[in-house]
Amino acid sequence: HEWVSFEHDDETWLFDVTVLTSNWRCIWDDGCLGVRAEPTPDRAEGCCSFGAHFSDDADRLRVQTAAGRLTPAQWQHHRSLDDVFVEDDDGVWSSALVDDACVFLNRPGFLGGHGCALHRGAAEANESILEWKPEVCWQLPLRLEHHEDENGHSVSTLRQWRRHDWGDGGSGFAWWCTEDHRAFVDETPVYQRLREEIEALVGETLTTRLATYLARRGPETLLPHPVRRGSA
Repeated sequence: HEWVSFEHDDETWLFDVTVLTSNWRCIWDDGCLGVRAEPTPDRAEGCCSFGAHFSDDADRLRVQTAAGRLTPAQWQHHRSLDDVFVEDDDGVWSSALVDDACVFLNRPGFLGGHGCALHRGAAEANESILEWKPEVCWQLPLRLEHHEDENGHSVSTLRQWRRHDWGDGGSGFAWWCTEDHRAFVDETPVYQRLREEIEALVGETLTTRLATYLARRGPETLLPHPVRRGSA
């Protein structure tokens, strides 16, 4: 992968150029094989087979508010909000499961249409999905990580979401989209198509600097990914 870094507010920001200039797109219900141990395109679940884990209480409460706006016509498993979220023994919250998939996932055959009920609610309210869906859901395929180097300097990295980011369970996926050429089929590079998401992660100033830098590289950088350019 190729990388570029910017210094901003006494912090180093590192960006994965390879994925940001690639033609990846979500192919949910358009060839996605799901994230189970065996390919299951017929289930039309994408990466919704498991409950969405919330990054913090604010993330969960925001989704709870959005869920309260959904109607039974929009949400197949419409229910009391007391039954929508579950907490594990470590105090980590996630969306509940219904029939072995996320409670917010409308299944094929639902009269209101299949897919994420939160996504549909946002679209029908003409609002951003960033205000409705769990952070982990709208951030994919991007992942932002923060750490300090050996000198205590802050470094933030925006990269592609990889199989191991799911923990031990990720190794059991039969397929993961950022690793497979079948998901690299769009005509617009990721940094343009997901600009709203990138800006929510790193801020307007850095997003503009990044987009300006990548645009100057020219359209020839829109390559299928994964590719090998220089050292891995």
